[in-house]
Amino acid sequence: MPDAKQPVSNPEHLATLYEITRRLNSSLDLDEVLEYVMDRVIEVTGAERGFLMLKDDKTDEMTFRVARGMDRTDLNSPEFQVSTSIIRKVQRTGQALLTDNAQSDDRFTRGESIMILGLRSILCVPIKVKDTLIGLVYVDNRLHVGLFNEGHRDLLAAFASQAGIAIENARLYQVAVEKGRMEKELQMAKDIQRGMLPKVIPAYPGYEIAAEWRSAREVAGDFYDVFRLGDGSLGVVVADVSDKGAPAALFMAVSRSLIRSASIATKTPVDTLKQTNTTLLADTESGMFVTVYYAILHPGGKLTCVNAGHNLPLLYRAKQQTHEFLPRGGRPLGWFEDLPVHAVKYEIEPGDVLVFYTDGLTEAENMARAPYGEDRLVETVKANADRSATEIMQAIIKSMVDFMGAAPPFDDTTLVVVRYMGV
Repeated sequence: MPDAKQPVSNPEHLATLYEITRRLNSSLDLDEVLEYVMDRVIEVTGAERGFLMLKDDKTDEMTFRVARGMDRTDLNSPEFQVSTSIIRKVQRTGQALLTDNAQSDDRFTRGESIMILGLRSILCVPIKVKDTLIGLVYVDNRLHVGLFNEGHRDLLAAFASQAGIAIENARLYQVAVEKGRMEKELQMAKDIQRGMLPKVIPAYPGYEIAAEWRSAREVAGDFYDVFRLGDGSLGVVVADVSDKGAPAALFMAVSRSLIRSASIATKTPVDTLKQTNTTLLADTESGMFVTVYYAILHPGGKLTCVNAGHNLPLLYRAKQQTHEFLPRGGRPLGWFEDLPVHAVKYEIEPGDVLVFYTDGLTEAENMARAPYGEDRLVETVKANADRSATEIMQAIIKSMVDFMGAAPPFDDTTLVVVRYMGV
């Protein structure tokens, strides 16, 4: 057992401090390092037991991270084996505390845990980072009086200073690892989402179709779909989930799959959306909903359209050089059991342009918080109506981006442009 009168400059203490510092600087596995350090501190001080506590950022309470005996065994229920009065005082003052005989020390004669546990030599030092208390190191001995001296106190204080740096580095490392993991998972989720969108838009005689999907965050709640139906017609869906982020992305995936499967099992677009709505209500309890515009393209410029609470598509008629926003209708899916949607039929002529979009387009804001709006959309389509569907789509996106300037997007944006070329 070390001599209780060893000075702070004792070579063994210095060697221990050097070894501890080297170990702290060589690893970012905080639990492993702290257990090693606690064992070395017990060894060099001759303490019977050692405890290391860290403050919980959420509760500000001290939690035990290491509780060790001389034989390097873990101690059970450490909260009942230490002097709570000494821990509270060090936590309150932020100063190290040393007593060579707690049983007769006037400062602690009223400490019930000291008397019950028979504690004698006790040393407790704070762990700080930039003057902020983040934890405590506590060692004691129930058999020997005067076991610890100022040299031991200085050793533990030096250790605590190094431990504070190591804890902060390990915490920052864990934050960086977690952030990196989350970013990787979100990127994977975004890739999966993008993979659910049509890789190639099916060609359909007489029509040009182009689409764009942009997420405001890593993942999105918007989606579009273009697929062939059993009767040879072509289904076009544009939808927007009520929420943002990961929850909306999951709801988007479910909604997209349900609409796809329902379109195969039902005969009309109204039935497709009603069946999807019923399934969403039965199988989800998130409280989210999804607005949907479902259009079916038929040969010869004939359309069958159903609006379930979605933004009004823009129809530009090239021959007349006029425009209209197709009527609003129904309610979003996943909201109420009753879904009062109905089909509306349209006929379009060669050169006409139909633009489906989510509110991330018309509600996009510039630095002055002004919205892009429907009027700018109309002017952009009108100015580019004689171009291809892809060029019209690109012109709309450029117009929106130029309008926003340096303002960040606050919502997902999905755009589908259909231009009828005629038979």
